[in-house]
Amino acid sequence: MFALVDGNNFYVSCERVFRPSLQGLPVVVLSNNDGCAIARSDEAKAMGIKMGQPYYQFRDLERVSNLVCLSANFELYGDMSDRMMSLAAGLGPLQEVYSIDESFIGDLDGIPDLTRRAWAIRARIDKWIGIPTCIG
Repeated sequence: MFALVDGNNFYVSCERVFRPSLQGLPVVVLSNNDGCAIARSDEAKAMGIKMGQPYYQFRDLERVSNLVCLSANFELYGDMSDRMMSLAAGLGPLQEVYSIDESFIGDLDGIPDLTRRAWAIRARIDKWIGIPTCIG
């Protein structure tokens, strides 16, 4: 048995850790050279902004709504990923980091109270580094 640990709206969540004023606002993180949307908050998704959508197609929303568009900070995201993955590793004996915001935790057969343990790891990641996650 294995589990998948996934950081929710990861780049946006990383930005919100250091800028709490962004909580509740629609936020988009833009690709290199601010070309297109590479991360969107739930609020930005609700506005209809699509993953990979070119910035020029929605930049006017910054003026007419509360949309916040940010240039990507990959150094920050890499550091936050390392922190998240070190905490996620506490779920089980094997970890395979799949991407900057996802890892598989394996060899979970026989671990007692696995659901409770997953909830505890999820809460620890949120409390210690401020990144909301899903574990499935």
